[in-house]
Amino acid sequence: QVQLVESGGGSVQAGGSLRLSCAVKAYSNNYNYMAWFRQAPGQEREGVAQVYVGTGGTYYGDSVKGRFTISRDNAKNTVYLQMDSLKPEDTAMYYCAAGFGWSTSPNRMSKDEIKYWGHGTQVTVSS
Repeated sequence: QVQLVESGGGSVQAGGSLRLSCAVKAYSNNYNYMAWFRQAPGQEREGVAQVYVGTGGTYYGDSVKGRFTISRDNAKNTVYLQMDSLKPEDTAMYYCAAGFGWSTSPNRMSKDEIKYWGHGTQVTVSS
């Protein structure tokens, strides 16, 4: 059974940086990308960044483009999310996810594509 274990969350002031890590325990062939989602209180869970396991191709949500960078280290079975220029509106629980989908999908990086979820790590950005 695939397990995703997040770490690296915390509190930071606006303009600061954090790096999240997601350790992938075990492997399955039913997903082709890793992603980070986030959910703020009272809001829907939204996709933030995606990286394809095979090609390394990446995709970002509009709200984080130019500020967040997703990467993977296949040798360490770990996925990272580097978050720079953080804003108070980035405050949320961040979830690591493994999903299956294609870049041409009209529902790209949607919750429906996700096969496995981590338990989440809290990120709080103060103004």
